Amino acid sequence: MLKRVLLWSGLAWLAWRLFGPDPVPRTVGEQRRPLKVPGRSVFVGRHEFFVRELGDPNAPVLVLIHGWNFDGEMAFHKLAPLLAARYRVIVPDLRNHGKSDRIRGRFDISDIAEEVDAIIDSLAIAKPVVVLGYSMGGMVAQELALRHPETMSALILGATAAHPMDALRPLSFLLFKLTRAVARISRAEAVWASFLVLKRNGLIGAEDEAWMWDSLLARDANLYHEAAYAIWRFDTRDRVSAISVPTMVVIPERDTVVRVPTQEELASLIPEASVVRLVGLGHESILADPDGFADAVFAFLDPLEKSTRIGEA
Repeated sequence: MLKRVLLWSGLAWLAWRLFGPDPVPRTVGEQRRPLKVPGRSVFVGRHEFFVRELGDPNAPVLVLIHGWNFDGEMAFHKLAPLLAARYRVIVPDLRNHGKSDRIRGRFDISDIAEEVDAIIDSLAIAKPVVVLGYSMGGMVAQELALRHPETMSALILGATAAHPMDALRPLSFLLFKLTRAVARISRAEAVWASFLVLKRNGLIGAEDEAWMWDSLLARDANLYHEAAYAIWRFDTRDRVSAISVPTMVVIPERDTVVRVPTQEELASLIPEASVVRLVGLGHESILADPDGFADAVFAFLDPLEKSTRIGEA
């Protein structure tokens, strides 16, 4: 009986997703775009990458590297304007995210780091710059610091780790395979999951829901999961101690996406890293408390800028 129920339920779901309309959340009130900042594109080899810029063009440069799931606008639409009060903020969309090219095939976090370095060069920005990487972006920033230390004058790592997938590795890999299989038929289920988390935790305003939904739905199922596999393979524990620039590690103490012990391990491996703990905040801290995160960034960078004039354009 149970097998028959499961079979018919599965067939009903498949028919609905193959022949039914795309689900759309019901929104209330006038909808908007929260960060209306026009961008431009640059080329790295034959591939095009989209970049947004905020702030005074003559201010010190701060590059924001987003994580998995969100593009630059989605991740930093609350934080970037706050940082732009003091910095020239550069927000690229990484490969397979946002308005940047979809690049087929397997890749590693190190490949993204090389692309970010090339994006900075393509923008004709004088190095070194300050780099802030969040979640997967923090992994990219680690690789960038290790491969191109001349690129950065200071490093901020938020909600990230040197080896994020340290537990239940076979199970997590299998889960990625299963979610990719579902997403190849229907993207709606994963989008609904992300959207409801954001909505129920008050991380997006009612006026931003249509924009967030459309942005989540734009993900490519295969390439979205290629990034997950890159995160799964990522491990800098044997190298990260070579990071020599001033570094701050920001740890949201209620993070359930990147385990807090792995974030603490990262902080312990980087010589003389400053550690900031965000009490009561989870992985979405840059959306939940952008003001507090910006204050932590300013408190870390202000003394460095006064003593060394970091990140001048």
